[in-house]
Amino acid sequence: MITHKNISLFFLFLLLLLVLVNFYTAISWVWFIAIVLIWLGINAFGSARISSNYHVKAFCNNPSETEKKIAITFDDGPSIFTLEVLELLKKHDVKATFFCIGKNIEAHPEILKQIIADGHLVGNHSYSHSPFFDFYNAATIKEEIEKTDLLLEKYTSRKINFFRPPYGVTTPSIRRALEKTGHNVIGWNIRSLDGGTKNQELIFNRIIKRVSPGGIVLLHDTASHSVLVLEQFLQFLQQNNYKVISTEELLNLKAYEIEHS
Repeated sequence: MITHKNISLFFLFLLLLLVLVNFYTAISWVWFIAIVLIWLGINAFGSARISSNYHVKAFCNNPSETEKKIAITFDDGPSIFTLEVLELLKKHDVKATFFCIGKNIEAHPEILKQIIADGHLVGNHSYSHSPFFDFYNAATIKEEIEKTDLLLEKYTSRKINFFRPPYGVTTPSIRRALEKTGHNVIGWNIRSLDGGTKNQELIFNRIIKRVSPGGIVLLHDTASHSVLVLEQFLQFLQQNNYKVISTEELLNLKAYEIEHS
């Protein structure tokens, strides 16, 4: 597996080798710059692609699943649109996992209670979902995760095990924070991009082209167009004999741990 640690060691070895060779024959500084730029490029790609497992191990699907079973997840809620999502899920008898933002839990505690009452799973999606989250140090990231855990555990009465990093970006700081909190990172392999476009046809077609056994779908419960796409998607799954199961069942991982008094 290509990880941040072994890639960094490899490029450090290359740089040391160039320095050693430079003692015997002059080497253009361009080679040094090229190696650094390549290293930075690989780091950027590995950090931005959650399925790469570059910084942390992320569970993005179940490749061993052969039956038509998938899991559906929602990011960034709870919001007023979550209620419409819940109605559709109930109509189709589907259970999903909601990765919640701490500040949104504070704004909509009753909606979070409804998510749990309807039998859905909840996970941690940071407290702020700040665009600068990737630049936070490990202590700040740990603080955000723990703050959101407390908000979730107030309603679940159980310890939260699932974490999804904002934007799906991972960093060494996030890895160090997770080493302390012990969360499992849950990714996806079917990204709808409904957070970046309102074009329902584009979103729907993108999802159905990628649907396959063992997949995890990423949607958002924060906009009306996502609700409309969800309705189409649930009908598509029914017509094509797909069964939606929980992320717990699909990945054989527990979303929660012990009961809190």
